[in-house]
Amino acid sequence: MNEDSLELDDGQATVSYQRRDAQQQDIVDLGIALQQRSNTMSAVEYLRSQNVGNDVIERVLTEPGRRRSWCR
Repeated sequence: MNEDSLELDDGQATVSYQRRDAQQQDIVDLGIALQQRSNTMSAVEYLRSQNVGNDVIERVLTEPGRRRSWCR
């Protein structure tokens, strides 16, 4: 299963983040494509309508280098 981990600076806590599912991947990919073809606001509105979290929306639309890679 695809998983990302975050360790705090003090090293005392580790939080694992699992990607929800392939459907979520498709939604985010479509949002990114919509941003490229139309504009960022259209992509934001679409992703919000699909219940994608604001933190994910911000990350995938404004910081392409921080997008998660998917393995199918």
